[in-house]
Amino acid sequence: MMDEFQRRFLPSYPILRSFDSAARHESFTLAAKELNLTQSAISRQVKELEEIVGVDLFRRVGRRVVLTRAGQKFASDLAVDLGNIRHTVMRAISVGDMSESLRVATLPTFASQWLIPKLSDFKKLYPQAEISLSTRLQPIDLEKENFDLAIHFGQQNWPNSDMRFLCSEVMIPVASPDFVRVHGLSSLKKLARAPLLHLSSRPTVWHDFFQSVGIEGGTFLKGQYFDQFSMIIAGAEASLAAAMVPRYLVEQELKSGALQSLVRKPFTTSDNYYLVTPTGHNNALAKIFCDWMLVQIGTSPI
Repeated sequence: MMDEFQRRFLPSYPILRSFDSAARHESFTLAAKELNLTQSAISRQVKELEEIVGVDLFRRVGRRVVLTRAGQKFASDLAVDLGNIRHTVMRAISVGDMSESLRVATLPTFASQWLIPKLSDFKKLYPQAEISLSTRLQPIDLEKENFDLAIHFGQQNWPNSDMRFLCSEVMIPVASPDFVRVHGLSSLKKLARAPLLHLSSRPTVWHDFFQSVGIEGGTFLKGQYFDQFSMIIAGAEASLAAAMVPRYLVEQELKSGALQSLVRKPFTTSDNYYLVTPTGHNNALAKIFCDWMLVQIGTSPI
């Protein structure tokens, strides 16, 4: 019975691969070139898939083909499924007989500036473990995308997951020595009147900071906006303005003197870092990795 069902309703991998390629290119010709098939073969396989799912996945516009709404949804879901197949195969290849692997979704800046520099220490403790990192900025379905663990920044609001507190976020205002000298930043009141750099996704952080130190009377939203902390740090080093950044991102700049902190006491925001695992999963390596990260946070805080 199951074999009959599969033959009738489950398309073969070549058919799915042909549709995925045609959907990405919105072209049977380019899909044929990519897969080293004929255009007629792509067309025939897409037609077979449409017969299985019972809807049109493409419509013709002149000489082109474009996805229908149903085709767009199917292509989006299929891309995730095919990606999971590739990850499963690559994991089997990389793990071998003796290793364990862990697939982690993480924030790009957190990974490059804090986590990756410490991974060699984890490998010394657990040489058989293979850690694969992929960047994600928003909560995702961990099971659907085949992740064992995610590192989340924000509120404790990731659905269908178990969340473990990692640490609070500590930020400091910084500026270049030249900027401090030119603007005479001898007090926080003078800083409040100086040019400020802002992260596009967090426009109120300066307002929250000044409010926490008792400086009222402004929204502190004026200034230049960038969408990455790396750009804000570069702008501060170039003396464009003062910047409010997580402390761990500017440790080297503070040591070298390229930037200097403008406060003695850092600012702790209302957001936190969390370790996130799929609900109910008991992954031994994920627990080991989370415990190790908590120890690292204790010795090298964010």
